[in-house]
Amino acid sequence: MALSRRAFLVSVAGTALAGAAVCGGALAEDAVDVALVLLADGSGSIDPEEFRLQREGYAEALASNEVLSAIASNPHGRIGVVFVEWGAPESQEIIVPWSVIDGPDTARAFGERLRAEPKKTFGYNSISNAVDVAVKLLADAPFAAGREVIDVSGDGPNIGGRDIHAARDEAVARGITINALAIRSPGSSVAVSLGIPLEDYYRQNVIGGPGAFVETAEGRARFAQAIRTKLVLEIAALDAGPRILRRADRG
Repeated sequence: MALSRRAFLVSVAGTALAGAAVCGGALAEDAVDVALVLLADGSGSIDPEEFRLQREGYAEALASNEVLSAIASNPHGRIGVVFVEWGAPESQEIIVPWSVIDGPDTARAFGERLRAEPKKTFGYNSISNAVDVAVKLLADAPFAAGREVIDVSGDGPNIGGRDIHAARDEAVARGITINALAIRSPGSSVAVSLGIPLEDYYRQNVIGGPGAFVETAEGRARFAQAIRTKLVLEIAALDAGPRILRRADRG
């Protein structure tokens, strides 16, 4: 069942510090280089196998040598991460609360919890409402962060909820960068009605802020490589440029 607004706010306050303790023992005053909200598509278009691949892709990517090296390359050598899945306008669920990742052990602990949690979301594609939830999570994060990033992954456009441009622009005005991962699978090239590929839709309507970019996964089998590349760019603050489209390695 989706959280009510009151229950959601209580959940954020109550679970954020607990999650940090589980996956890094962080205190509220501890600084991280990046506070990262992972917003993953948990909508009705995600079948059970795609759901498993998506969860597994994030868990593997966060524990990969490339991502751990990117984390270590920053001044504090630690990032804060929360994993949220989204569906309908009223369906956003915190799957793994705020946690500090500062090495292999905390990365594996985050991944184990991510793999273990059941799917809780329902309905279709309110990216805008998910972005609003991410902004609130960043405002309430239990640590100071050098940068704030919202990482949206999905296989379709925004459908319900409030205007996507308003949600994006308000987040960017707070100094937050929004990046996106377009998951290209049969039937997901958006908007046959709009006549543009999914990655172009995300570039025009979802991403924003300094260095914002879109990564593309050609099918869910390439998801792990795509998210790994994307996380390295985000965590190491490499300049992907605001309108560069990158694709996962086909090999």
